[in-house]
Amino acid sequence: MNTSTKDKVEGKFHELKGKAKQKVGEVAGNPNVESEGQSEKLAGKVQKKVGQIESVLEK
Repeated sequence: MNTSTKDKVEGKFHELKGKAKQKVGEVAGNPNVESEGQSEKLAGKVQKKVGQIESVLEK
């Protein structure tokens, strides 16, 4: 698996994991978990975008 594909897959995973963590924090009323989820979701989006850019530059 090339690095661009790996970044896209890992980014999507972190995005989904962050979204789930954010929802758990909302339901539990825990702002720390909620903000961790938001941060992880954002990091996943960034990593996914890096993978997309890498795939364009590889061509």
